[in-house]
Amino acid sequence: MSAVVCDDVVKQYQDVRAVDGVSFEIHEGEIFGMIGPNGAGKTTLMECVEGLRHHDSGRIDVLGHDPAKASATLKERIGIQLQASSLPSRIKVREAFDLFASFYPRPVDTGVLLDRMGLTEKAGSYVAKLSGGQRQRAFIGLALINDPDLVFLDELTTGLDPQARLTMWDVIRDIRDEGKTVFLTTHFMDEAERLCDRVAVMDRGKIVALDTVDALIRSIGSGTKVAFSPDGPAPIAALEAVAGVTRVDEYGDQVIIQGDGDRLLRDVLDALSAAGQNAHNLKTEQPTLEDVFLALTGRKLREGEN
Repeated sequence: MSAVVCDDVVKQYQDVRAVDGVSFEIHEGEIFGMIGPNGAGKTTLMECVEGLRHHDSGRIDVLGHDPAKASATLKERIGIQLQASSLPSRIKVREAFDLFASFYPRPVDTGVLLDRMGLTEKAGSYVAKLSGGQRQRAFIGLALINDPDLVFLDELTTGLDPQARLTMWDVIRDIRDEGKTVFLTTHFMDEAERLCDRVAVMDRGKIVALDTVDALIRSIGSGTKVAFSPDGPAPIAALEAVAGVTRVDEYGDQVIIQGDGDRLLRDVLDALSAAGQNAHNLKTEQPTLEDVFLALTGRKLREGEN
């Protein structure tokens, strides 16, 4: 069964197609992630699926409903955490949770949810006095107050410290394990790799790839990534000529080489030495989702972000 179906969805602003003919399905009970740089169209697409924006053409089905019609039945079954949210400055955390709970016929117990979000000690504090990470947790909690079947999380852990991020990952896994569906966007590759059952890569309004994390990584080939900073201008031609090298990219003072073979690292260092250069900040890695994005779009994930 599909919780969300998008079929050739388009959203245009003057001459710019923020969402350009996007089609995909989200299966019930999965964590579905969408990655891409700012301006890729992720938030616009998610807001169309949520019913917060009207798409120009195509079809969107959410839990058997048209989100553009914003039926009360659908609203009771979804939870939304926006990329930017706000509440009145003089409302307290528990008051906000109780207020949102009053909007639904079968809300989660607010005390239990406050504890789940790590906010019990802040229940009597004004929302405006919370730290950035605490506010983020509060808004995620408000998205879960109605015990939704489908949860939308736009930049889930932005502003959270590392320990809070790990805690939120556990919360999201628990939601999935309860049989619920999660649709999230993120800039954090480790988050997508650790959480998502499937990931869509979005760039310039289009989905350029969609699969499991393992399948996406396999799609760019197995191998090793070697990253370093050379002493001076990198000998690109010499590096490209090294046996096993499949790709060489420069980003500022960093060179990233992708390739295969047991001698790859040794041969790259030999090529640098022959050119009279050393490799500083040298590291080797296995391919990641960021490498998938780079291979598909030709630019780094965070390139051009605000």
